[in-house]
Formats: sequence, structure tokens, C-alpha cells
Amino acid sequence: MDTEANLDDLKSLPSFSWLVRPCEYYKEEYSDCSSIKAKFHQYFIHGETRDCSQWKVDYSQCLKFRNQKDMEALSSVIESEKERRQDRLRGHYNNDVWERREAPPEDWNKPLPEYLQKDNQSSYIALKLQEAKQGKEDSSSLCVIS
Repeated sequence: MDTEANLDDLKSLPSFSWLVRPCEYYKEEYSDCSSIKAKFHQYFIHGETRDCSQWKVDYSQCLKFRNQKDMEALSSVIESEKERRQDRLRGHYNNDVWERREAPPEDWNKPLPEYLQKDNQSSYIALKLQEAKQGKEDSSSLCVIS
């Protein structure tokens, strides 16, 4: 029963509600944007500090939707996310240097030239792929985060 109710709730949400992040992200973004380090960076890069208030508004609206199911609050956050997305992609859409394709090239998946296939046979990735297929995977990782 709960699953069906959840699906009905999702269907009733406005389009683009998938853009909304968890509320805590808006709080983190506001804290990050308004920190001294961020203000210094903003001034260095843009010559002025940025207005961070929209992150705070989005956080409060997100909480309002989460706690009270206020659809106007959700719509406000969605509009804010749309604006952010539009700002982020503005350079892409205004680019007049490259010609956009409507479809991929017809031969996009043709085999690699023979010389590249020979180079790939002795690559590290090919070696690891072969080991994985034979079940000789090494459980130790070379990835270290410190």
C-alpha cells in the first residue's frame, strides 16, 4: 500500500521536480557561498562578492515543501533550479563557433584502425579486462583518497 501511495505522490508532482536537490544541499551551498574563503575567491575571480541569499531561500522553501507539502514552495525551488541550469548552460547555447549535429555520424561505431587495435592489446586497461574475464581480479585498489 505504501508503495502505491508513494507512486501516486510522485505522479502528482510538477514536471521538473527531479531538479530539486535534497534540502541539506541548499544549506551546504549557502554555507559554502557565504564563507570568508568563498567571498575572497568570488572577489578575486569576479571583482565583487556574490549574493548567496537564493541558496538560503531555496533551503527554507525546500524544508517548507518537505514538512508541509506546500506545492508553491516546491515550484519556487524548481524555478530557481531552472535559472541555475540556464546560467550554467548559457555559454553552451550561445556558442557560435561549433556547428551542432542533429544525429551522430553514420559510422560512429566502426572498428578502430588496425594500428590502434594493436596498441590497445598491450594496454593496461586491456590487461585488467583480460584478468577480470579470467577471474584473476586483484582486490587491492590503487585508488587512494587522503
